[in-house]
Amino acid sequence: MFEVLSDKLSGVFDRLRGRGALSEADVTEALREVRVALLDADVALPVVRDFIAKVRERAVGSEVLASVTPGQQIVKIVNDVMIEALGGEGAVPLNFNAAAPIPILMVGLQGSGKTTTSGKLGRRIRERLRRKVLLASLDTQRPAAQLQLAQLAEQAGVPSLPIVAGETPVQIANRAMDVARREGFDIVILDTAGRLSIDETLMEEVRQVRAATNPAETLLVVDAMTGQDAVNTAKAFNDAVGVTGIVMTRMDGDARGGAALSMRAITGAPIKLVGVGEKQDALEDFHPERVAGRILGQGDILGLVERASETIDREEAEKLTAKMMRGKFDLEDYASQLRQIGKMGSLSGILGMLPGVGKIKAQIEDAKLDTTILKRQAAIISSMTPKERRVPDIIKASRKKRIASGSGTSVQEVNRLLKQFDDMSTMMKRMNKLGQKGLMRHGLSALMPKGMAPSNRRPY
Repeated sequence: MFEVLSDKLSGVFDRLRGRGALSEADVTEALREVRVALLDADVALPVVRDFIAKVRERAVGSEVLASVTPGQQIVKIVNDVMIEALGGEGAVPLNFNAAAPIPILMVGLQGSGKTTTSGKLGRRIRERLRRKVLLASLDTQRPAAQLQLAQLAEQAGVPSLPIVAGETPVQIANRAMDVARREGFDIVILDTAGRLSIDETLMEEVRQVRAATNPAETLLVVDAMTGQDAVNTAKAFNDAVGVTGIVMTRMDGDARGGAALSMRAITGAPIKLVGVGEKQDALEDFHPERVAGRILGQGDILGLVERASETIDREEAEKLTAKMMRGKFDLEDYASQLRQIGKMGSLSGILGMLPGVGKIKAQIEDAKLDTTILKRQAAIISSMTPKERRVPDIIKASRKKRIASGSGTSVQEVNRLLKQFDDMSTMMKRMNKLGQKGLMRHGLSALMPKGMAPSNRRPY
């Protein structure tokens, strides 16, 4: 996400960093480029004006012009103003400060991902907060909408309200709250109907449900891919029914990111959650400072660590590390490692959270990095016999053909996998042989293949 904006801002800041001193004219020119970049990213015009005014106010003062590193100071100012525009430091948690059962009202247009998000939220609350959740569909407009939520609830491992034909949305909401009270549910997620466009009938329906249930949270679900339309939708819902928080879906696919920068300023409501994929667990807290860091090419190391801690089996990882350090690493362990990485999402998405990766984005795209590579490699290993996984050296031409045929891949792909595994094994053996002191003394060059390590001799 945010690739377009990040690329353009990186170009502006690289030029500023290359100068030893900045005049007021330099700052004005840079801010003009920043303004164009924000508008191209579909940020709302009033938000762009306010953003540029705040940056200019600080950037033309002595804070920058008298600084030893003026270019770096401007980047810091832009970063601070961007964090403020996105909602300030830290994620804003969902409000559960109410007596159980706590109603959460999900609103939004049809196609925004509202029903899918309701299922994801149910799973998130069940797994992270250990609360008992009930999902209820109030959508009597769209065919099979209630059945869809029931299926999503089953996938999420949470109960859904039984479907009763002929009830109105308010009647369904009241029945959901009554069932939750009787059966000891902590939280009730009410998925309201959407429309293809905003109309008074939709708003009146939401108002009636809200009056009947008095929700602790009214979460507006908007599709980040719709850009400025998402901002207009948010404003309309906020003006008509009031929203306490925003959930932005398809944030993994939005290259511009303008909607996210506009939401807080236009509605006054914080972005609380973001959808970053189709999987049930692809719902994350929205951290303004981390998003700003990614936009400005500083990465999101904290986000990467959190994702790893949530998806990687720590005990299995420790066992694997111990085997690698003993030089006992085999293809079964390699397959386990691939599965662990695959749980974290696409490789390009993971790399996008590292600082400075935006500069080599083109090379990453050319490499076509994706979890499909991991799946194909896992399929190759699955097509091997247990002995072949333990002793890869026995895999010769005839075995390679059999493995390629069984995994639906080519002999070249089998060769590539074996070469990667061999390189990794060689590096592990060198690490084990050198030990910690040897590695510190010789550095990383000691792990590199012969002929690739940099020479320490001085040129004549």
